[in-house]
Amino acid sequence: MPDGGREGSASADAPAEATAPAGRPSRDIVSFVRRGARLSSSRQDAWDRLAGRYVLDLPRGERDTLPEEGASLDLEATFGRRAPLVIEVGSGLGENIAAAASAHPERDHLAVEVYLPGLAQTLDRIERAGLPDNVRLLPLDAQRSLPALLPAGSVQELWVFFPDPWHKSRHHKRRLVNPPFLDAMIPLLAPGAVLRLATDWAQYAHHMRQVLDADPRLRSLHPDGPRPEGEAADPVPEDLPVKGWAPRFEGRVKTSFENKGARAGRLVWDLAYTPAP
Repeated sequence: MPDGGREGSASADAPAEATAPAGRPSRDIVSFVRRGARLSSSRQDAWDRLAGRYVLDLPRGERDTLPEEGASLDLEATFGRRAPLVIEVGSGLGENIAAAASAHPERDHLAVEVYLPGLAQTLDRIERAGLPDNVRLLPLDAQRSLPALLPAGSVQELWVFFPDPWHKSRHHKRRLVNPPFLDAMIPLLAPGAVLRLATDWAQYAHHMRQVLDADPRLRSLHPDGPRPEGEAADPVPEDLPVKGWAPRFEGRVKTSFENKGARAGRLVWDLAYTPAP
């Protein structure tokens, strides 16, 4: 998941560019790092009681973070209706997706996360939110799975909140927000859909702007939006754009991770884009 709760932080099959032994599939560069899968007693209890209802158990492909070739996800069958779909990539501990599902029964919500303890904690949060039936959890690699599972134009909102910044230069290729991710996700966005992102690392905000602003398939929803107010405790690149920032997304709850960053003096950089006409 992201730094403590995101796909960009809680996921990875193995080190990037690992060479597979003979007979095994080669491993792609991934944005996540697999962490411990052991569950506390409370999380195990939530998993045992609720995973069958909320966690989508699709047939796996060459790795356990990929679906079987030819697999698809029937959204109407999954949710029992047709409704606008919101996807959170790297849902972490589930604070956002559980709150959103409870607050917006008119929408369907899909949390994509490979971190087992995060998924179990999300189930616990869903239960505390009243067990809304408009949310499901997908324990797969979003970038490589969603294009295979979902039809084009099926997503109304796509959220990427606080992905792992991968600070070291040699790891920048592992950042989730990169051209291959956009190539996978943009075709899934419906006309008028919104791609929402947030990070509390100014250097990653700079990277996001470079990648997103350079893609002609996207248009900023806030081209004149000012920078967040305040002084950042982390280094701010000199050429970080002054405008083009979104206001804080009111639909994003303040997670434990975001509060931790705020206590450290980091600013939150929000972005919002829509498919270009």
